[in-house]
Parts: sequence; C-alpha cells; structure tokens
Amino acid sequence: MAEGERQSPPDSSEDIPPATQNFIIPKKEIHTVPDMGKWKRSQAYADYIGFILTLNEGVKGKKLTFEYKVSEEAENLVATVVPTHLAAAVPEVAVYLKESVGNSTRIDYGTGHEAAFAAFLCCLCKIGVLRVDDQIAIVFKVFNRYLEVMRKLQKTYRMEPAGSQGVWGLDDFQFLPFIWGSSQLIDHPYLEPRHFVDEKAVNENHKDYMFLECILFITEMKTGPFAEHSNQLWNISAVPSWSKVNQGLIRMYKAECLEKFPVIQHFKFGSLLPIHPVTSC
Repeated sequence: MAEGERQSPPDSSEDIPPATQNFIIPKKEIHTVPDMGKWKRSQAYADYIGFILTLNEGVKGKKLTFEYKVSEEAENLVATVVPTHLAAAVPEVAVYLKESVGNSTRIDYGTGHEAAFAAFLCCLCKIGVLRVDDQIAIVFKVFNRYLEVMRKLQKTYRMEPAGSQGVWGLDDFQFLPFIWGSSQLIDHPYLEPRHFVDEKAVNENHKDYMFLECILFITEMKTGPFAEHSNQLWNISAVPSWSKVNQGLIRMYKAECLEKFPVIQHFKFGSLLPIHPVTSC
C-alpha cells in the first residue's frame, strides 16, 4: 500500500467505551460545502477510513471460503446484537443500520448507504461487540451477507442509484466490495485485472472473490458491451496488478465518496463517530 494510505485504527479493545459513557443519537453535522473541512479533520473520518483500511489488509490474498477465526462475541451477534451491559449504545448504533438499506421514500440506494453499514460495523467494533480478530469475518460473513440482501432489494424493487455518475462511475450502488475484493486478489497465482472482463474467468471464480461477484452482478443487471455500460471498470482492467488496482480504488473512494458533499451531507455523527477534530495521542 502506498505510504499515504497507511492508516490504522487503534485496537478495538482500547476503544471500548466505559459503562459511564453518554451515548447520543447521531445527527447530521455537514450542512454546507465548507463544512466538509470539519468532516475531513474529524475523529469520525479518521476512525472510519482506518477501519476500512484495516479490513482491506485483513482480507488480502484470501478467498471468501477462507477459514477465519470468529470471536465468541461475533458468533453471538445475531442472537444478542449488543450485550445487556451495553444496551445504552443501542439507539446510537442502530441509526447507522437503519440508514444502510436505502431511502424508503425515493427507493434509492448508493455508496452513502453502504458507508452507513460500514459505520455500523465500525461502531460495533468500538463498543467491543466485534473484535480485531473478527476483521476477516466482518468482510466475508457480515458485509458479504449485507451485499446479498441489498442485491436482492435492488433486483426486486429496481432501486434507483443514489448519486450515480452513470457510465463514468465505478458502479451504480457499491464501492467497498471492489476495494476489499481487489485486496483479496493481490498476488493471485493466475487471475490478473484483465481477467475480470473475461466471462469465463468470472463464472469460474466469482464464488471465491468479492470483486468478481460484483462484476457478475453488473453483467446480470446491465445489457450491452461492458466497455460501454461500465467504462471506468473497463479502464481498470488494463491496470497491471491487483496491488495497483487496490491502491487506486482507495484513493478513488476517498475522492469520489468521502470527499463529496452530496454523499457526506447525510452522514450522522454521535459519541462513537464524533465530529470533533482528531485527538492527538
């Protein structure tokens, strides 16, 4: 990873809030374009991008079928969600989950909603429900299942892309699975970036690699030549290595998603992902 991309969050065990912490309902703080400076300097931004990059490192070179360790807390997540002693955190954390499934009025969905789900997972790490050891399971088990649900909703309700750049955007709905999926493929013995536009290669390998699963979904949802309906991805297929693809996608995610007012104006801030500036160690 490029020097400028080396960011990592503190160990989640150090982030576990004390029982006396005052949790709050997250709210919007980015109301105008000049407010974007507050976002980029905020603890929320540092923690969010650090979380994304930690997961990126965790899944590097691993298939979706990789046998990963899952902590006891994560195994019990479906049944208990949040332990009783952290019940006060539920209203705050739940906001991000509610924001992650699209807009029920506009029936649209996009990378801002995807970011809300990643923020939800980040918050679960910060309160100790998920652990650093769970990073592979967070991507392969939880986030991948979220993708399956959202794809079903997109197919069933024909959801509109929220803030899509059309043919010049990376994808109408997602971004993170391309980042983490390209990390999975780093140093693959034979699959290179040029292969993801090869139908045979995608069909044979999509169950193991998140990136190829995304490509398969695109080809199922769109008609016509790939180079025409997904020009940005077509261009990426010419990049010589998955490592360079991964680095480029991280830079693109920051520029096209995290630094765009139309996306971040909807992001909500609370005690776990606060708007205050990064606190120096």
